[in-house]
Amino acid sequence: MSDEAANAEARRIINDIYRPAPPSAPIPTSYRDTTEPPSVGDAQPVWQNDRRIVPAWAAGTAVASIGIGAGTTGVGCGVWLVLKGFASMSVTGVVCMGVLLSGIAFAALSIGAAFSRAKRSVSKAVYTGPVTKNTHVTTHTRGTFARSHTHLHN
Repeated sequence: MSDEAANAEARRIINDIYRPAPPSAPIPTSYRDTTEPPSVGDAQPVWQNDRRIVPAWAAGTAVASIGIGAGTTGVGCGVWLVLKGFASMSVTGVVCMGVLLSGIAFAALSIGAAFSRAKRSVSKAVYTGPVTKNTHVTTHTRGTFARSHTHLHN
């Protein structure tokens, strides 16, 4: 190979190596649906799974047990204070009687709340109607103590 041919070949190889590569097409990492949802009309019902962390019956049992435990503790403390108060009838004794009555009332209230929550049934939601999406919110705040009024518009 002659010197001119070798130089031409070397120049071609160097130019091929250092030629800037064409930019690659960008790889999409997300997709945004730009179609506008209909403003008026019926949408098909969408099933929405019930994903609670704790089942309803377990939460009701926990609330009932906490209420009963706290009520029993209050009644026990009240009885102890009343018996101690009867030993020395003074202002402390009268206060102890109030504590006893408060403990009994608290126990009755917690037991009643536990029974009312235990009676409530958990109903499954049935999605059979049209779905309306409220997207426009107007909020008015006025007054010294900041009364806020929020309005949802269809």
